[in-house]
Amino acid sequence: MKFFDANSKLTARYRNETLMVEAWGTNALRVRATQNAEFSSNDNALEHLTGPAEISITEHSAVIRNGKISCMINENGWMEFYSNDKLILKEYYRDFNGANCHSPSMKLTAREFKPVSGSDYRITARFEAVPGEKIYGMGQYQQSELDLKGCILELAQRNSQISIPFYISNLGYGFLWNNAGIGEAVFGANYTQWHSKLSEELDYWITADDTPKKLLENYTEVTGRAPEFPENALGLWQCKLRYRTQEEVLEVAREYKRRGIPLDVIVIDFFHWIRQGDWSFDPEYWPDPKAMTDELKEMGVRCMVSIWPTVDRKSVNFKEMFDNGLMIRTERGAMQCFDFQGDTVIYDALNPEARRFIWRKAKENYYDNGIDMFWLDEAEPEYSAYDHEHFRHYTGSALKVGNSYPKEHARAFYEGMKSENRTDIVNLLRCAWVGSQKYAALVWSGDIRSNFTALRDQLSAGLNIGIAGIPWWVSDTGGFFGDIRDEHFNELLIRWFQFSAFCPVLRMHGDRGPHDIPRLSNLDYGGGFSDTGQPNELWSYGETVYKILKKYLDIRLGMKLYIKSVMDEASKNGSPVIRTMFYEFPDDKKCWDIDDQYMFGPKYLVAPILYQGMTEREVYLPQGQWKDIHSNAVHKGAQTITAPAPIDIIPVFEKI
Repeated sequence: MKFFDANSKLTARYRNETLMVEAWGTNALRVRATQNAEFSSNDNALEHLTGPAEISITEHSAVIRNGKISCMINENGWMEFYSNDKLILKEYYRDFNGANCHSPSMKLTAREFKPVSGSDYRITARFEAVPGEKIYGMGQYQQSELDLKGCILELAQRNSQISIPFYISNLGYGFLWNNAGIGEAVFGANYTQWHSKLSEELDYWITADDTPKKLLENYTEVTGRAPEFPENALGLWQCKLRYRTQEEVLEVAREYKRRGIPLDVIVIDFFHWIRQGDWSFDPEYWPDPKAMTDELKEMGVRCMVSIWPTVDRKSVNFKEMFDNGLMIRTERGAMQCFDFQGDTVIYDALNPEARRFIWRKAKENYYDNGIDMFWLDEAEPEYSAYDHEHFRHYTGSALKVGNSYPKEHARAFYEGMKSENRTDIVNLLRCAWVGSQKYAALVWSGDIRSNFTALRDQLSAGLNIGIAGIPWWVSDTGGFFGDIRDEHFNELLIRWFQFSAFCPVLRMHGDRGPHDIPRLSNLDYGGGFSDTGQPNELWSYGETVYKILKKYLDIRLGMKLYIKSVMDEASKNGSPVIRTMFYEFPDDKKCWDIDDQYMFGPKYLVAPILYQGMTEREVYLPQGQWKDIHSNAVHKGAQTITAPAPIDIIPVFEKI
C-alpha cells in the first residue's frame, strides 16, 4: 500500500484500487474508492465543501484528521475511524491481507468490486458491528422499528417507502452512503453491509460530533437545509380523494368560512385533467380556474393542485416530449412505465430540459391561473413493476441513479417558482432523497391503510425521516385507504388528527369508502370519469368528532408562532420538527430506548395514542419540570407517569 498527500487529500493505492479520503465539511470526511483509472467528477448528494486536513504518513500507515474526526489506513488498506481518538467505526474484513484477522481463510474483504460492464461495478462495503449500538434515520420505512439495528433496508424508492441512506449512531457519528443507486443496507449483529447494484465507485461521507443535533447540523451543511417555511401554510390543509369540480372546491372553502374556521390550503387531487401528462384542467369541470383561485385568495386560502409525472400516449404533450427525449426509457420491449388508468411513460426529472418543460407547462396552465402550490404525487416515480434494471434515465440506468429522481422532480418546481420570484414555496411530494429538503419539499408518507397499525408505523417513519434530514413531513390524517362504515374509523381519525396537530403540517386527506358516489362521466378519460370518496371535512363525521377535531385545530393555531420558530430552526441548523427523545436529551440513556413518544420542537413532549381503545398510557418525563397542557398540572421529571387519555385527550407536556 502506497500513501500520498496531495492537496489535503489522503490517497492510497494497492493493486487495482485507489482509495481517497478528504476533509468535507465540519468534523467530516468523504471516502471514495475505485478500480477505474480515475475518480468520477460526481459529488452525488454532497455540496462542494472540501477544506484543509491534517495528514500524517508513516511506513506502515497513514492518518487524516478534520477537527474531531480522523481516519487511519493501515498498511493493508483497511480503515478505522475515530472521534477524538475514540474508535467509532471500523471496516470488516476476514482476509489474509489483514493484521490480527482471526478468520483469514474466509477471504472476505471490506470493499468488493464485481465488474458489471465498462466502468461499472456491483459494490459492497462492510463494517464491524458494535454491541449495543443504536442506529436511526435512513428515511422512511413502513415499520414500527425506530432503532434500525437488526434491520435489512432496501435502498429503493416505492410508494410509502423513502430511501435516504443517512443514519446517526449513539456512538457519536453520522454516516451517508453517497450513492443514488438501487441496493441494500444490512445493520446486522455481526456486521454492517452496504450494497450497490451498479456504481462506478464506492463513495460515503462520515461525521463525528458531541450530540445528535451537531451531527444533523454537519450533515445538512453538506447536503442542504430547508428554506423558510411559509407562515401561510402552518394551519389546516383540506384535501380528499377527490374534489371533482371548481364548485366543489369553492363550496368547501365557503363552508369553512361560514363556520369561522381558518383554512390555509385546499388541495385539488388527481384526474382534474383530460389525460395524464396534459398538466392542465379539464375545462368542462374547471371552466375558470383564475376566478376560483381569486375567490380562494379573498378567503385567505391557498390552492394546491396535483401533478403526476406520468404522460399518456394520447396526451397533448406526448409527441413533443417523446421526440425530444424527455421520457424515462425502457431497456427492452414496449415503452411503458405505469399502467394505472392509462398507457403511460414517465417524464425524466434527471434531464434538465425535461425539468424545464414540465415547469413551463405547469406555469402556463396552473401558476398563471393563481395556483401557487404543487402536489408532486407519484414522485418515486411509481412503476407498474419496480424492475429498476428495465429503466434508463438521461444520466444512466435507474439501477445506478434512480433513487435521486424525487429530489430532481422537486428541484424542477422549486427552481421554476424561484424564477418567478416566489418566496413562500412549499410543495408536497410522496418521496425524497438526500437533499430534497433544500427544494422546499414537504414529504408525506404515502398511500397507507386506515388502521392503528399504520398509525403506529407513521411515528417511527416521521421521526426517522427527520433524522435523515427532511424536517417537513406529514401523513394522511386518518390514513389513505379507509371506509367510514368501519366502527372504529372515527376513533382512529380522532387519534390521528391529534397526532397530526403536533406534526410539521396538519393535513386532512384520504380515500374514504364506500365508493358509491356516481361518476360525473361515462367516458374513460377526462375530469369526470374517476371515482370520488366520501366527504372528508372536519364536520363530515358527526358533531362529537367535529368538536374534538376543532379543539385540536384551535390548539395548533394558538401555537403558530412557536411552530414557526421550530421551522426556522430547521432552516438554520437542520433540526427536525418532530424529534426523537434522545435528540433533545442525548445524555439520558432512557431516551435512546423510547420509540412511542417524541418532542415537538424543543419545548413540547407528545405521547400519541397509537392503539385502539387506549384511554391512558405511560409517559417518560426527562429531567426538569413538565406542565400538562390540558390540566396545567406540573410534574417533576426523571420519572414515568401514567397519563389519562380519554378520547378527547392526547397527552402533551410543556417543558417549563
